[in-house]
Formats: sequence, structure tokens, C-alpha cells
Amino acid sequence: MAEREELEYTPTEELDERVVDIARVAKVIKGGRRFAFRAIVIVGDGQGNVGIGIGKAREVPDAIRKGSEKARSHMKKVSLMGTSIPHEVIAQHGAAKVLLRPASPGTGVIAGGGVRAVLEAAGIKDILTKSLGSSNILNVVKATYDGLLQLQDRQDVARVRNKSVADLQPPWRRGND
Repeated sequence: MAEREELEYTPTEELDERVVDIARVAKVIKGGRRFAFRAIVIVGDGQGNVGIGIGKAREVPDAIRKGSEKARSHMKKVSLMGTSIPHEVIAQHGAAKVLLRPASPGTGVIAGGGVRAVLEAAGIKDILTKSLGSSNILNVVKATYDGLLQLQDRQDVARVRNKSVADLQPPWRRGND
């Protein structure tokens, strides 16, 4: 399977940037605790490109800036089918599981929290989701991102298998699509 290409964006391009979570984290040192902030940032162009970034710093604005830079440098292309996704997928990261299911046009984004932020940044408008297992926001966001990267459209699968798109259809659907 071909590796997904990373996209390089210049700061002048208009991207949808969302701060999903800001958490205070502590490092225990000899003199006590040293506090910092962790920011989870989602960046997308609404056209199927999305990236996530995690930034840590002693101040919140610096953490957000670092997360945004990392998200922009790790943007990847996601396979879309119209305003939804091509097929159902279950993705896992740590103990968090996320179910992503395609929906008919007009359904909207049925998702909550971090899942919604990732999907809307990617430009998905019709989808059904369910978060299973852990509710840890960082793991849920990473599971959603992993699930989007697992998506494949019919043309890519047909090209890898050296078949036509019609050959991939089940026998009762051939000629109808």
C-alpha cells in the first residue's frame, strides 16, 4: 500500500485551526513540581487534508503555537466520498476506540468533542460516529485521525489489485453503480 504523502502548507494559506484541549501537566523534580501546559490542536483545510499536533510549553500561547506548527507539518490527505467517508472503520489508539460510519447527505456530523473537531477540520459533513472505550481526549483524537488515514476509495483499491472498479462490486450491485 502506498504511504500517504505529507502536505506542506505555508502560513499564508487559510486553514481551519481548532484547539481541542488545554491541560496542565506536571513534571516532578527535586525541588517540587514544575508545571507546563499541553495543547491539542487540529488543523484542516476542509478539502480532505487534516493534521493533529500536540504542543507543550510553560505558557498556554506558546503551547498552542507549537501544537499548530506540528499539526501543519503533519497534515495528511484523507479519502472522502462526496461529503462523507467511503466505508465504515473502527480505529483504536490506546484504550480509546472510535467507530466512523458513512451517512447519507443531510445527516450532518453526529459526533462529540475531539471527534467532531477532527472530522469538521477534514471537511466531512455527513457522518455517524461513536466513541467506545476510554474517553481520554488525546487518545480519542488520535484514534479518529488513525481511522481517517485507514480510509481507502474504490479507485485506489482497484489500482492496487489490478482490477476495474466494477470488478470490486458484489455480484448483485454490478452495473448499478
